[in-house]
Amino acid sequence: MNGSESMKDWEPRIIAFLCNWCSYSAADLAGVSRLGYPSNIRIIRIPCTGRMSAKFILDALRHGADGVWVSGCHPGECHYLEGNYYARRKFALLKSFLEHTGIEPGRVHFSWVSSSEATKFVDVANKVTAEVKALGPAKHLVKTMLKVA
Repeated sequence: MNGSESMKDWEPRIIAFLCNWCSYSAADLAGVSRLGYPSNIRIIRIPCTGRMSAKFILDALRHGADGVWVSGCHPGECHYLEGNYYARRKFALLKSFLEHTGIEPGRVHFSWVSSSEATKFVDVANKVTAEVKALGPAKHLVKTMLKVA
């Protein structure tokens, strides 16, 4: 946030990693249905949340994202059979790790949204944005630039 931008006008930068088969399709359906969701969410389509690396989340935070949202198929409905079960276990460990390192719990969100749940996608997108905005700009893990005189 620069000096001329007030906290009231500040909007968080959120990176959303969405499963190709479910959550990405829900985002697409929300767009086709003209359901509005925050424009400050940048979507990255991934094959499956089970293949989602914690490194992607840490890199997003390190490179200036104020929040990260990972969303995929409901458990038991994965197109790759067990991917979201692996994801659920990884995310539980990652959230614990992030809290231990000082990252606020509301910076990283996980959800399960199927391809037909466009309204749920919009609701979760609004909730994630509101929670990250309430936390303010990210301060931990953010890569800082050194000024050379």
